This record gives sequence, C-alpha cells and structure tokens, in this order.
Amino acid sequence: MKELEAAKITEVVALLCKEANFELEDDVQDALEKAFEKEESPAGKEVLRQIVENSRIARSEQIPMCQDTGLAVIFAELGQDLHITGGDFETAINEGVKNGYTDGYLRKSSLADPIRGGNTGDNTPAVIHLTLVPGDRLKLWIVPKGGGSENMSRIAMMKPADGVEGIKKFVVDNIRAASGNPCPPVIVGIGIGGTFERCAQLAKKALLREIGSKHSDPFYADLEEELLGLVNDLGVGPMGFGGITTALAVHIEVAPRHIASFPVSMNLNCHAARHKYIEL
Repeated sequence: MKELEAAKITEVVALLCKEANFELEDDVQDALEKAFEKEESPAGKEVLRQIVENSRIARSEQIPMCQDTGLAVIFAELGQDLHITGGDFETAINEGVKNGYTDGYLRKSSLADPIRGGNTGDNTPAVIHLTLVPGDRLKLWIVPKGGGSENMSRIAMMKPADGVEGIKKFVVDNIRAASGNPCPPVIVGIGIGGTFERCAQLAKKALLREIGSKHSDPFYADLEEELLGLVNDLGVGPMGFGGITTALAVHIEVAPRHIASFPVSMNLNCHAARHKYIEL
C-alpha cells in the first residue's frame, strides 16, 4: 500500500491556495482574452480589458486578483489503496488552508457561527467534498469561492414534466435576475438530477471543467451550447455594463434522480474563476 505524509498534503494545499488567488488557469485567461477581442459593446470591451490586465498584474506581482479571496472549497478523490501517515486527512487540509491564507496575506472570510459571527481568523474550516476511488493516488482541486458569485446560486425542485424547457427558463431567468452581481462574465455550472444536496454539489463540480470542453453526452453538450447562447443574448455583459459576453461557458453535470423529483441547480463562478489541481 502506498503511503503519503499528511504534511505533504498540508504543504501543497497551502501553495495552491495562494496560486489559485494569484494566477488564473490558462483556459480562463484565454477565454477572457478571446472575449475581449469579440466584445461589441464599448463599455463591455473596456471592462474586459481591465479584467485581463488585472489578472496579468496579479500573476506577475503574486497578489490577489480580487479582494474577496474566497471560502476554501476542496474537491478530493482519495485512492482506497493510499494510506495517509503522520496525521489525518481533514486536519492536513485545514492546516494547509490556514498556512496558505496566512502566509499569502489572503483575506479570511470564514465566520465560526453563521448567525452570531466571529471570524475563525484563518479561513478554516474548508468545505471538503471527498470521494473514495480505486487506486493509490490523491487528486485535489482547490477552489476559493467568493461571496458575490456564490450568492447568486439557485436550486429548484422542479416537476418532472417541466423538462428541458423548464431548465432553460430556470437558467435564463436567474442569470437575468443576477445581472452584474456575480461579476460577469461568469462560468455557469448546472446540476441536474440526484437529490437536493447532490444536485447542488454537481453544479459546483461543473465549474471545475476546462472552458471549451463539452459534455461527453451529445444531448447535454448541445444543451450547454444552447444555454450559453441564451445567456449571452440577455445582454447583461461584462460586470453588467452590457454586451455579448455574459458567460464564458455553461457546464452541465447530471445524476440519476427519483421518478417523482426533478432537482435543478445553478452555481456561478465570477470572471476570476479560481481553481488549482494537483495529483499526489
């Protein structure tokens, strides 16, 4: 059985928390630059120019691209033949978040109590989504999730008869209502099926996909493309100033559902679509 030191997990999580806030992934950077070239609205084009320049400054100077450095969300796939030594998995993750946000001078946004408040002081605990998989590797996705885009998340327990047209209406109506609040251009994650909580998790996981990638099922790939067109036809535009670039991508993830339920959820990433990945 392969072994992995908990201290190594802590080390890489700390590093990736900083990198995620300083450096956009290439697919996001490329999508923003292409959007700038295509944008027809003068105001929208200027916004995109500033967004692209801001991301370049953040990368070169190793400073946060946004003052909201997010709540730390972790997606993890843990191989069942991997043994973690020298500590436990959850503590190792949270120590990494604590070190990364402290050493990187990143804003701490985690409140200990949701009603009474009280900042935890180190941005822990992280939100951890752990899946046990075959093999002896650990895969980690570090996702700092800002409040502006997260607040525009929506879930609906729709009627099965609502079908595809109901999904389209749900997405378009909620993007229209969100307007500039989630700091567009956004990436739209859509979860369809499962249960109430599974559906929401699918929508967030959908945000991890590379921009430009298509769903493996042609039916859902076509629906992604159609929804992207409908969203961009709204004219919300970059930061809500109008234009043809409201979203950079729409990604759908699905799961089997109960015959009597039809959960549909939407989770958004702002233009600072921050995430980093590593395999150990």
